[in-house]
Amino acid sequence: MPSLFRFLTVVAVIAGIVYGVIFALANFVNPKPREMTVTIPPDKFLKK
Repeated sequence: MPSLFRFLTVVAVIAGIVYGVIFALANFVNPKPREMTVTIPPDKFLKK
């Protein structure tokens, strides 16, 4: 039984670290806005 608790503790610590990294990326990293141009071929506008 102690090995199960050790395993669950390790999994919980790893999950906490992953959650912390995702939280930090979501809140502290700001993407640079930039303009985007998409060319759409004219045949996409034709109804079939």
